[in-house]
Amino acid sequence: MLAHLSAAAGQVFDLYVLTVIFASAVFGLFVGAVPGLTATMATALLVPVTFFMPPVPAIAAIVTATAMAIFSGDIPGCLLRIPGTPASAAYTDEAYAMTRNGQAEIALGAGLVFSAVGGLFGTLVLMTAAPMLAEWAIRFSDFEYFWLVLLGLTCAIFIATGDPVKGFVSLLLGLLFATIGVGNPAGHPRFTFGQPNLLSGISLVPMMVGMFAVSEVLRYAINSKQKLVVAQAKIGNVFHGMWDLAVRYPKSILRGSMLGTLVGALPGAGADIAAWMSYGMSKKFSKEPEKFGTGHPEGIVESGAANNSALAGAWIPALVFGIPGDSITAIIIGVLYMKNLNPGPTIFINNPVAIYAIFMVFILANLLMIPLGFLAIKAAKKILQVPRNILMPLILVFCIVGSYAINNSVFDVGIMLAFGLLAYLMEENGFPVAPTILGVVLGGMLEENFIKAMIKSDGSFAAFFSRPIAATLAVITIAVWLSPLIIRWLRARRASQAP
Repeated sequence: MLAHLSAAAGQVFDLYVLTVIFASAVFGLFVGAVPGLTATMATALLVPVTFFMPPVPAIAAIVTATAMAIFSGDIPGCLLRIPGTPASAAYTDEAYAMTRNGQAEIALGAGLVFSAVGGLFGTLVLMTAAPMLAEWAIRFSDFEYFWLVLLGLTCAIFIATGDPVKGFVSLLLGLLFATIGVGNPAGHPRFTFGQPNLLSGISLVPMMVGMFAVSEVLRYAINSKQKLVVAQAKIGNVFHGMWDLAVRYPKSILRGSMLGTLVGALPGAGADIAAWMSYGMSKKFSKEPEKFGTGHPEGIVESGAANNSALAGAWIPALVFGIPGDSITAIIIGVLYMKNLNPGPTIFINNPVAIYAIFMVFILANLLMIPLGFLAIKAAKKILQVPRNILMPLILVFCIVGSYAINNSVFDVGIMLAFGLLAYLMEENGFPVAPTILGVVLGGMLEENFIKAMIKSDGSFAAFFSRPIAATLAVITIAVWLSPLIIRWLRARRASQAP
């Protein structure tokens, strides 16, 4: 173990890797601070660049950029009442109220300090839980993986959106795209329509770049009349008063960090769901709930810890099972495969040095967040005044070049543009994009494990319930399916019994 740690440290604390981490941190801070440019978009834009990097700096770039982007989304939320990323939306009104009360530096400082604390907590859980889960997961067969993937897809529907029906339609769309090509157990061309470029299926990276980046460019092009007005707020020492907040709200910090890590580990949830749940939990258990919404830092402390701890939590199912915890890790799984770091329980045996390097990068990224985040807050007003009519065309050019570079294929550029338009139309009509991505990532795994399990069991469905772990996962999955019906029945029964 010490030899692996030493080798990992040698890879991480290399001048080239440290330069990549620093550049990615600046990039992530910039993307997160510009409203409309999300942490997921930052990840998608980095993928073409990581194509030309060795594994450790490639993963380090994405980890650092996403951690920084999640935090810096707080900056426009506090100064503009426009969250930079969805994870910041939960406490935007609270932070903006503090700005109006002349407490912008406390709001921004709380977001910065407790995001770093939550990120470090989530990393600690990732470092301890993932290897233990991997030892347990090595005993998994096709039966267990089938139910696990099914549970992941189910959670994506029920957690990631307020409308399960639209989430289900979005997921089915992703599963449909996953069937394209010859990459199926029968090796038969499906839905290729005589197009040779589709024999290998839909290219995942151009698809994700299109759905997360091009859709935002389209949205800006259609709503380009909107203009940002930065609040005139004095920003001094953002660290002043942070120790007092930590002493006053230790339970909030711990609760937000734990909830964020747990929610992040649920497939399809992510940092934004964790932040909303944590803010609601903070208000529920607060001794001063009446102060929420008037400029009270307690909700910011708890939600800020939750959104960054969720990032590390999302890596647990991604590394151990190859199941993305959110849309960011859905992209990262593609990068891991591209770098021959195939996710699954054996990654801890086959690539221990790379895993330890990833853990170190998480720690380094969250520690770097403090000084670099402080500088970003100081430069916030200038960052927010970058003309978006210059920024968006540059992003589109970068998307086109990156999508072409993956396979040197113009067809992939067409895939990117088509999925960008599809994602825009979906989101405009209330259909979430994340379940589609999860459907594409997990669709092949679901089909492959189902076919293998059926072959092993000689076509018997009872075998899916015959093993203890498989049966447990099956019960949990079916219970999640039935939960809306049970809840509706209970509500109807209470209503009928009410006087």
